[in-house]
Amino acid sequence: MKELLISTEFILLLIFSSFLLGQWIFKRTRIAIFHPLIISIGLIIGFLKLTGIEYETFSKGAEFVSFMLGPSIVALGYVLYSQMQYLKGNVFSIMLSVFIGSVVGIMSVIILAKMTGADQVLVHSLEPKSVTTAIAISIAEQTGGNVSLTAVIVVFCGILGSIIGPPILRLIGIKSSVAKGLALGAASHSVGTAKAMEMGLIEGALSGLAIGLMGVMTALLIPIIHQII
Repeated sequence: MKELLISTEFILLLIFSSFLLGQWIFKRTRIAIFHPLIISIGLIIGFLKLTGIEYETFSKGAEFVSFMLGPSIVALGYVLYSQMQYLKGNVFSIMLSVFIGSVVGIMSVIILAKMTGADQVLVHSLEPKSVTTAIAISIAEQTGGNVSLTAVIVVFCGILGSIIGPPILRLIGIKSSVAKGLALGAASHSVGTAKAMEMGLIEGALSGLAIGLMGVMTALLIPIIHQII
């Protein structure tokens, strides 16, 4: 029986079915805490605890999903290409916006850490919170952070940003599709981009662009900021 539960086919079925169930619950309730990712993560954790399956075994069976993360991000390039006209004349403002977003994302962690007396491991773990998981883990490894904590925080920030981002943008009167896309991509990476795609092609394209720019800028800025501070 356990051989069936740890098979790649069953694990993939578990992942997709738990996410689809999460989507169904969220659509029926429209309650933020019932975000599909939160539901699916909770169901998978409960399943692993109940069956005694180790995470490493589950992760090995889920390698196909991890592999598809790369192509899915690359696929956003086509969406960006189809909306290329919105980049013309806006390159400087886009680069400046993402640069400021990266600085704010890093400095907010450092300032809060100094105010609360957090240790350096925690600081290094949280600094790359606004970039996609693969890049964030790589940055945390280089700076001496806890990669497991980094991965959890990145997912949390993505979910939180996708939930509260659109209402905040409406509240402060942001109507530009370009600005909405950049904000969601820079603050909540791939999860925010999924939300941006629901809002429109322009938002999704610019959010995908923000993911890449945010990753590069954060990787470059963290060592520089460490030297200055």
